[in-house]
Amino acid sequence: MTSITDLFGLSLPVVQAPMAGVQGASLALAVAQAGGLGSLPAATLTPDALRRDLAAIRERSAGPINVNFFCHAPPEPDAEREAAWRALLAPYYAEFGLDPAAVVAGPARTPFNHELADVLAELPPAIVSFHFGLPAPDLLERVRATGAKVLSSATTLDEARWLDAQGVDAIIAQGLEAGGHRGHFLSDDLDAQAGTFALLPQIVRAVRVPVIAAGGIADAAGVAAARALGAAGVQVGTAYLLCPEATTSAVHRQALTADAGGDTALTNLFTGRPARGIHNRLMRELGAMRDDVPAFPLAAGALAPLRGKAEAMGRGDFSPLWAGQNTTGCRAVPAAEITRDLARGW
Repeated sequence: MTSITDLFGLSLPVVQAPMAGVQGASLALAVAQAGGLGSLPAATLTPDALRRDLAAIRERSAGPINVNFFCHAPPEPDAEREAAWRALLAPYYAEFGLDPAAVVAGPARTPFNHELADVLAELPPAIVSFHFGLPAPDLLERVRATGAKVLSSATTLDEARWLDAQGVDAIIAQGLEAGGHRGHFLSDDLDAQAGTFALLPQIVRAVRVPVIAAGGIADAAGVAAARALGAAGVQVGTAYLLCPEATTSAVHRQALTADAGGDTALTNLFTGRPARGIHNRLMRELGAMRDDVPAFPLAAGALAPLRGKAEAMGRGDFSPLWAGQNTTGCRAVPAAEITRDLARGW
């Protein structure tokens, strides 16, 4: 088994999961400086913002950094579905005295494109990872031309075999316990997706490249279990959410430390694509998964005013409180401490 310490030139076999919306370069740098693999989520960054973050990381002379991109197909706007979604949310607008006509576009989630590839050519990172499969072959070749190693997430054995056939350098086995968006791309059937410790050994046996375990790993014992099942390293996100280097909102931090912090579910309400987060009012009242939600990432636009109003009142009723099933590792300590503690299980 090739460890990711050898593959990526790390001191510790820990990857900090890229978490758009709750982190920037600071968290990635802190993990890198501790010897793990810090990750910069770029799905919501413009090319200029990505350039600034990569330049700042380079100036700090940290270890290798992973830059993560989405590679979904942008949806065609559906006026009828959007109108139905806004009608469903109308009672909440009335409750908060908001004008439905004031809805603006939600946060951009741009799939990897040539403009972003231009930035990587200028400031090449050591590792580039993708969520929702891989980009088009010409884009993937541009990434490889920078010398970066390429990773992507698999939620099923079929996805892992497909990624292996495309020549990725390592595969992230994302179990159903993982927080945030599911990385599925061959099928959206959630029943086909397994938990981390069922999925991991199947993928390890089936592919030629190192496999990184992700989902539900929150402490050294979880790391040790992943290693025993053949993992070359682990990817952890939720445990970093309370770190001072994270930009996790106040309502999100409060939810993580409340008694219901471990009460999570997969939901498509906030973006249009299944992602795991802590139960809140919207999920309870509308149901966590619905067939009438606008396609990813269009659902976020109509929720933005409700989210802003509620968060100003100290409430996370309409916020995506992303978290994995295991929140026991969340501590308000520096990210370096979390990283070193996890690595003790290796």
